[in-house]
Amino acid sequence: MQGRRVDRIEEQLRIELSEIVEREIQDPRVHFVTMTRVKVTPDLGQARVFITVLGSADERKKALQGLRSAAHFVKRSLAKRLHHLRRIPDLIFEYDETIEKDMRLEQLLEQIKTEHE
Repeated sequence: MQGRRVDRIEEQLRIELSEIVEREIQDPRVHFVTMTRVKVTPDLGQARVFITVLGSADERKKALQGLRSAAHFVKRSLAKRLHHLRRIPDLIFEYDETIEKDMRLEQLLEQIKTEHE
C-alpha cells in the first residue's frame, strides 16, 4: 500500500514541478527543461528530480544551476499547490542520462545490424 502512495506522490510532484518550471521560474538559464521522473525517499524528506535539457552540455549545466538556485522558491510553490501533503520534500535536481544511454545503445545495435548485413 505504501508503495502505491509513494508512486502517486512522485507522479504528482513531477507534474506540478513541470508546471512550476514552465510558468513560474523566470531564470533565463532554465528553458527547454523536461522533468522525466521524480524519486522520493520513503519518509518524503527528499525528492531527486531527474531532468533533461534540449541543448548542449553547457546549456544543461546552466539549467541545473538555475534549478538548484531556485529550489527553495520551487519548494514554496509546491507547498502552496500540494497543501494536502504534510511535508514537502527537499528538492535535488539531477540530469537524467537515461535517454542519452538509450540513444547510444540504439546506435550500437544499428551498427551491429549493418555489419552483419
